[in-house]
Amino acid sequence: MDKIADAIGVLESLGMPRAQRNDRSALCLLALLDLKKSAFWADARNPLIGITPMMEFARDHYEKKYAPNSRETFRRQTVHPLVAAGIALYNPDDSARPVNSPKAVYQIAPDALTLLRAFGTAAWNKKLAKYLRARPTLTLRYAKEREMKKLPVRLGTGETIRLSPGAHSELIKAIIEEFAPRFVPGGVLIYAGDTGEKWGYFDKELLARLGVAVDGHGKMPDVVLYYPDREWLLLVESVTSHGPVDGKRHEELALVFAKSRAGLVYVTAFPSRSIMARYVGEIAWETEVWCSDSPSHLVHFDGVRFLGPYA
Repeated sequence: MDKIADAIGVLESLGMPRAQRNDRSALCLLALLDLKKSAFWADARNPLIGITPMMEFARDHYEKKYAPNSRETFRRQTVHPLVAAGIALYNPDDSARPVNSPKAVYQIAPDALTLLRAFGTAAWNKKLAKYLRARPTLTLRYAKEREMKKLPVRLGTGETIRLSPGAHSELIKAIIEEFAPRFVPGGVLIYAGDTGEKWGYFDKELLARLGVAVDGHGKMPDVVLYYPDREWLLLVESVTSHGPVDGKRHEELALVFAKSRAGLVYVTAFPSRSIMARYVGEIAWETEVWCSDSPSHLVHFDGVRFLGPYA
């Protein structure tokens, strides 16, 4: 348990906020360093490790058992702040790995590893002072590296937004850059979800002017496009691993956008027709389907009109 107390002290010395100076954060730091109870700080290593293995490390080596549903707390409230501070790196082995990939891993940053191996020695204070002087530069550098790994998406206005890497974001990019110019000419992007940031892009004011106020993003579609020439809102779901606009999802979106002054058009986007084929039996009637491998075509699921809202 002295090792946990030491790790909390280290986090405090590194300037981590109070919310990250606790047993959970200490155990994550020890897991990142592969430091078991009997190990010395000088023995610290830098394995690639995921969130679940960190929790298993705490259980197996420090008798600290956490419930499986604590995984998100570990990720968001402990490991993400370590990454943001430049103490840990995210997916250093594969920068293109999707944010929500089950293979996501973390690793102690090289500069932090060098410093922490000196903890408890006469050189600690001197090395800590040197590290802290350089830390703003380190944090900025790692932040720039993370930003460079993101996927650039060019809007019709010429503006560029950046989304977290992965197949889901690739399809969202295609919706904005390929689908929208063909089927929503002159359209305006209102919302684009991001697996990393959730609110990848959101023009909340424009949506409010159209009569829709959204408090949480959990029920938002992946992309929302406004077609001013026809007064339509296109609600587009990007399907790479989860389901299409089925009957249940149609009802959810209809409820969220119930007060919209613009007509609602429901679209499911797939990377290919072969993937679409897996979901044909689930797709709701009176919706549209677009496949990025055939960008100039739409598949219309019945109804009295082609690409348009229904009362």
